[in-house]
Amino acid sequence: EVVFHALGDGILDNAFQGYNACIFAYGQTGSGKSYSMMGSAEQPGLTPRLCGALFERVSRLSRDDHSFKVEVSYMEIYNEKVRDLLDPKGGRQSLKVREHKLLGPYVDGLSQLAVRTFQVTSRELASCNQGWWGELTLTQTLTDLASGRPRTHWCSCTNTCTQTTRRTSGEKVSRLSLVDLAGSERASKTGAAGDRLKEGSNINKSLSTLGLVISALADQAAGKNKNKFVPYRDSALTWLLKDNLGGNSRTAMVATVSPAADNYEETLSTLRYADRAKRIVNHAVVNEDPNARIIRELRDEVDKLRSQL
Repeated sequence: EVVFHALGDGILDNAFQGYNACIFAYGQTGSGKSYSMMGSAEQPGLTPRLCGALFERVSRLSRDDHSFKVEVSYMEIYNEKVRDLLDPKGGRQSLKVREHKLLGPYVDGLSQLAVRTFQVTSRELASCNQGWWGELTLTQTLTDLASGRPRTHWCSCTNTCTQTTRRTSGEKVSRLSLVDLAGSERASKTGAAGDRLKEGSNINKSLSTLGLVISALADQAAGKNKNKFVPYRDSALTWLLKDNLGGNSRTAMVATVSPAADNYEETLSTLRYADRAKRIVNHAVVNEDPNARIIRELRDEVDKLRSQL
């Protein structure tokens, strides 16, 4: 609840103003990333709290002169492959990441489910969170990192389209991305072998690329090397987060650390990530639907010409 009031309220305000927004959680396995993002039935995390607050605000504003359309999508990135968790057929096929010259990176063929209530949204997210991996207890995670659920990146996206009846306001579209990254621990600490070791190397590759992207953007923001290449496309994760890191988004990072002394190196690495990430400068703008903007401008022009008659 404390984290939600510190981050969630501001992020939600940005989304309703027409800005893209993102919260991503980074840290080692067992440090509280998933608990912070999803929580439990007794203590909901950021994702269910944000969804609940979003629909509460939609319900309140809809009584005035606003209308809303809300769509959700849910995906995982496992071994550099993107899978749609809302696929009604339950398919496991890998989806392609592509980039639109105006809208930025997107997942081709990703389901977008139109939702009207928090209950429907929470039910869909809960069913996805069970996943085809099955349940995983904290004890399993702490006992043997190699024997529990495969390490994946999880991402839920909520697209909100806001329209008012006032002719001068037009239509605004925002995307709220909530990302739970895989654990950042080293392969030697997981005790993994075989397929789990390969999985870990892919996870470490994507997180390493994320680190390179964050470092490059931090250097650009500090004026050290403004022409430095940013390797967004070296990983599916960083490609999808392109707008959220240095682009058109207002982004917050949740860094989770363990109090255990034997996790000192992972804790230090996480804090260094966070220190570099906070130096990144994004360039967020209000996303107004281009067709609605053209219509509004034409109407304004017509009104102006009529006043001159």
